[in-house]
Amino acid sequence: MKAKRTLLCVFFIAGSIYLSYGQGNKRNPYYSRTDTATLAISNEEWQEILPSDLFHVARLGETERAFTGKYNTFDVKGTYYCAVCGNALFLSTSKFSSTCGWPSFFEPLRADGLIYKEDFSHGIYRVEVRCGRCASHLGHVFDDGPAPTGKRYCMNSISLEFEPRIAK
Repeated sequence: MKAKRTLLCVFFIAGSIYLSYGQGNKRNPYYSRTDTATLAISNEEWQEILPSDLFHVARLGETERAFTGKYNTFDVKGTYYCAVCGNALFLSTSKFSSTCGWPSFFEPLRADGLIYKEDFSHGIYRVEVRCGRCASHLGHVFDDGPAPTGKRYCMNSISLEFEPRIAK
């Protein structure tokens, strides 16, 4: 009986590991929080790797609905990373409440961590923000943010991952 219980536990643990392996970034061979080398991966390959909702926003440039993202009102100290490739993007100390419906930051973690592209979609001029490592769509930047930069980096929550700062 004890051997049967042990065997069941082993199968349960192995099954849990197997099921979790295909979720999140564990199946993304390009995800790294330490590698900053630029990636040149086709959307076809990204589509095979990423969850559908993340692929549509990050790779096809769609936008998540306002006020629905998990980081919109999130207020924890730490670092925000690109959900596609793991590139460090923003610190929580630059996050502010903009009430626009998406998480907003007044400055990026590194100047070379982002790419900026002119965006004339929807009949208006905007500046699109993309990840500096994998070129995934993150959101847009506007000139109506707080001091010290006057910028509002309006990001899609789904394009971000968060790691809390560990208290020392």
